[in-house]
Amino acid sequence: MSVAVGMISGMLMGVVFGFALEKSRVFEPGMIVGQMQLRNWIMLKVFLSAVATGAVVLAFLNGFGLVKLQPKAALYAADIVGGLILGAGIALAGACPGTTLAQVGVGYRDALFTLFGGLFGAVAFSYGQPWLARALIGTGPKQIFTEWAGIPYWQGALAFAVVIIIVLIVMERLRPWREDLGADVDGNGSEKESLPRSRLAPAE
Repeated sequence: MSVAVGMISGMLMGVVFGFALEKSRVFEPGMIVGQMQLRNWIMLKVFLSAVATGAVVLAFLNGFGLVKLQPKAALYAADIVGGLILGAGIALAGACPGTTLAQVGVGYRDALFTLFGGLFGAVAFSYGQPWLARALIGTGPKQIFTEWAGIPYWQGALAFAVVIIIVLIVMERLRPWREDLGADVDGNGSEKESLPRSRLAPAE
């Protein structure tokens, strides 16, 4: 695949993902915090949908020989520690790296602090990476799950996408997205539940 085709494909997929992100309201801070508190599951559904879509696209590109796999090393300690730190930051800020820019775009002023904090963290990591590589990150094997099963990658990727789709169907049947979305777009349920206590009190 040429660089131009790769850039165009990436931009098109970005537009589709951004459209879905905005329509699902996943970038809303209340929606993100609700997912981290396990009050709603829309964010997880959208991200699983993106993973399934990416698996299908990559299966076709790899199956037809348009792209080659470049697996990254498995760094379990770094993944666990980094995941915990990232999760804590998402829960506190009500934003994740992908949604921060969307929040800035729609006018959330506090998202600017999240954006600058993320940039500062990236710069700090670049300086601390040599020490982390020795103390925590280290090196690990480059593993592809389809190699364990002895099947072509495109077959495994399609099977993985099917499994995710089944999980999404079950999740939607158990917890419909309309129920999670709520009247106030943060997963709190009905409009009555979202009104301040003073508005719910009967008039004297």
